[in-house]
Amino acid sequence: MTGTGSLPFGAAGSGPAALFDRPAWRRHRERAAALGPVDFLHVEVAERLLDRLDSVRRPFHRVLDLGSHGGAVGRALAMRPGIERIIAAEPAVAMLARTGGLRVAADPELLPFRAAGFDLAISALVLHWVGDLPGTLAQLRQALRPDGLFLAALFGGGTLVELRQAMLEAELAAEGGVSPRVSPTVELADAAALLQRAGFAMPVADAETITVTYRDALALMRDLRGMGETNALAARRPWLGRRTLARAVALYGERCGLADGRIPATFEILFLTGWAPHESQPQPLRPGSAAHRLADALNTVERPAGDRAGR
Repeated sequence: MTGTGSLPFGAAGSGPAALFDRPAWRRHRERAAALGPVDFLHVEVAERLLDRLDSVRRPFHRVLDLGSHGGAVGRALAMRPGIERIIAAEPAVAMLARTGGLRVAADPELLPFRAAGFDLAISALVLHWVGDLPGTLAQLRQALRPDGLFLAALFGGGTLVELRQAMLEAELAAEGGVSPRVSPTVELADAAALLQRAGFAMPVADAETITVTYRDALALMRDLRGMGETNALAARRPWLGRRTLARAVALYGERCGLADGRIPATFEILFLTGWAPHESQPQPLRPGSAAHRLADALNTVERPAGDRAGR
C-alpha cells in the first residue's frame, strides 16, 4: 500500500491489455509470506466458508484449495470427516511452503488440473485477482466431477471504501489527478449470473461485511502489505508521494475516526456457491408443462397478452 497503491476489489473481465501485473502480484504474495503472513482475515473467511459447507450433508473426497495463502482453509478442511485428499494451489511458492499435504504452484487464471478431478473446489480471497473471472469459473466447473461443489469468497466493491475515498481526495489535492488503484468490481447482483454463465447449476451469491479497527491508516496499510493485497494493476503508478500519503492518512482519521481514536476498515466479502450439473439435481419445468393454472390459484380471470381489464 505505502508506495505501491491500494487494494483492488475484484475483476469481472479483462480488456485488450492485461488487467494485472501477474509477476508483481506473485512478488507481493511472496513478500507477505516472508512477513508472516497477516492472515486473520483469511482465517475468519475460512470459518465462514466452512459454516456454509457444514450445511451440505455429503462427503467430499478430493478437494481443491485454490489460493491457499497461509493455509487457513486447508487446516479447517483437514478436520472435516470424509476428506481424503486436499490439493493446495497457490501462485507464491513461499506461501505454499506454509501449507501441508499436496501442493501445486498455479495461477488461478490458468488451472493445471484435469477435468472432473475434484468433488469440491473452495477458494478464499483470491478470485478478485483474476482478470477473466468467467474464464476461471469455467475452468473450475470443468475441474469438478458431476454434482461437485464450488464454494468461494472474494472481495466485493464495498471493501475499504474509507481508504479509497481518502486516497482519491488526497491525490486530487496533492497531485491534481488520480492513478489507477481500483480494479473492476464484481457486483453481488451479477455474481450468480456469472456462475450460471460458467455452467454451474443452482448458483447462489450472498455478501457479508467484516469491519476491522486500526490505530491509524498506516497500520491498515501495513496489514494489507502483509496480506499480499497491495496494488498490482498493470497500469498502476509505481510510487506514491509522501505528501499524498500523509494527506490520505489525515483525511481518513478526520472523516472516519471513532470515539476511541481508532479508524474502521470495511471488508465486503462476496460468497459464491454453485454445483457442477448432474441429472439428480432439481430441474426447471419446461414452459407450458405446469399442472395447474396460476389464474385458478389466484381466483382471477386469465386474459390474453395485451388485453386490459375493462375491455
